This record gives sequence, structure tokens and C-alpha cells, in this order.
Amino acid sequence: MATIGFVGLGNMGGVLAGNLVGSGHDVVSHDVAGPERNPDGAEFVDAVAQLAGRADVVVLSLPDGAASARVAREIVAAPQRRVGAVVDTSTIGVGAAQEIDVLLTEAGVGYVDAPVSGGVAGAVARTLLVMYAGPDATCRAVEPVLAGLSDRRRRVGDRPGMAQALKLANNFLSATALAATSEAIAFGLSVGLDMATMVEVIDGSSGQSAATSDKFPNQVLTGRYQAGFANSLMSKDLKLYLGAAQAQGVASALGRVTESVWERFANEQPGADFTRIYPFVAQ
Repeated sequence: MATIGFVGLGNMGGVLAGNLVGSGHDVVSHDVAGPERNPDGAEFVDAVAQLAGRADVVVLSLPDGAASARVAREIVAAPQRRVGAVVDTSTIGVGAAQEIDVLLTEAGVGYVDAPVSGGVAGAVARTLLVMYAGPDATCRAVEPVLAGLSDRRRRVGDRPGMAQALKLANNFLSATALAATSEAIAFGLSVGLDMATMVEVIDGSSGQSAATSDKFPNQVLTGRYQAGFANSLMSKDLKLYLGAAQAQGVASALGRVTESVWERFANEQPGADFTRIYPFVAQ
């Protein structure tokens, strides 16, 4: 198998890099924070340039477009670059993916836009959905890498940026449903309803969503609040959604309302697990 470079060993990246190791790939990894989260079986290196000299394909799992662009520039500038393709699992927005695609393509490196949905638990269980977009040849070349990341994959377009658009639309719906469900549950409790009963009935009715099927049963009702996704990241994704919608001339009245709620939550409780939107809304 090809040697895979992996950059970004955060909550999600560490698991995805481990999945590649578990799938039989040789993995060379790097993270600016150091090797603390380096998965067993991966070889950690101190610089992107080192990684670019040894890897055939590089996978990115980074917090934003600026970080992805910075790593892409380092890959391009590597003096003994071996990399033929980059797979970006980060959520960075449509415009950023398009700009990185131009940067890499001009340097002869293929680019596949491949954000993921399903959370850290989904990554561990290999049920994470990898939605990806890119040219036919590049997508074929990186298919073994995508298969190493998760058992669930769907090509959604032939141009980088298209998968970002779908991921942002998905996160807008997820954020809206979770905030709205939190408000509805708080209303029900105010008249004496039981939360568990409300969640069960709504999940079996027309108000069903991932909030009632997953987030409330597994995180809110249990008091865990450990879904593994920060409110600041959700707020960032909603800003990207609004920016992309505006660029496309698409109405975003509901998007503005949802984004404002999450922005206040992130500002008041920075870095909190995003399922804590319930106590924030309930207050």
C-alpha cells in the first residue's frame, strides 16, 4: 500500500490516523502540538516537509481553512516532495477548498475535498460518513485511503468545494435541530413534562431528528455532554455556511438566527461540548 501522511492529530484526526494504521497503511504523522496523540503504529515526524518527502498521499484533519492552506503551501514548498494527492477531511468552507485546489493543482498535486460527519464516536466505529468531491482520476487514486478512513463513503461531486457545501448544509441543519429541540424540551419541562418522555415521543413523531435520536438520549439525559465536538467549531461552521450562502445569493434568514444563538453560546462558554447547547438555551 501507499505511504500515507497525516497532518492534524486532534480529537478526530487521531482516530482517523489510527483507522488508516488499522487498515494496513504505513502512516507518517505530524501535529503542531507534538506527538502526544500519535496513534500506535504511526511514525511521527517533526515537520510537514519531512512528511511530504515520504508520503504518497497526505490526509489533513485541521481546524479551519487557514490551517489547511498553510499545510498545503508547506507541501508544495517541500524540497523533495513525493506527495501526489491531498485528501482534506477538515471543514473549511467552499471558497477555501477552491483556493487550495488551485494552489495544489498548479504544483501538480491532486486535491480531494472530503469533510466527514458522524463525530468521534462514528470515527471509532468506522460509521463516519466521508463525503468527498474531486476529479475522477484523483478520486480513484485516493479510494484506498478513503476506505481506510471509514466504511461509509459517498462521492458527491467532481470539483473540490462541492463536498464542503454539503457538509455546511448538513451542519446548519444539525445545529438548528439541536438548538430548536433544546428550546422545545425546556418549554415542555416548564409545564411539568418529563424530559425522557418528551424525547421518546418526539423521536417517534414528526419532530424527530439526530437531536432526539442521539444527542439528547446519549449526552443530555445522561449528563455526559461528551459528544466530542466543540461549540466554537459549530459556530465557525455556521459562519462558513452563511458566508457561502451569501456568495451564492441564497436566502439565509434561518441561518442568521441559528448562527446568532451558537455564537452567543460559544462566546459565553468557549470550547464547551456542543451538546451543552441545551442548558445554555434552557437558561
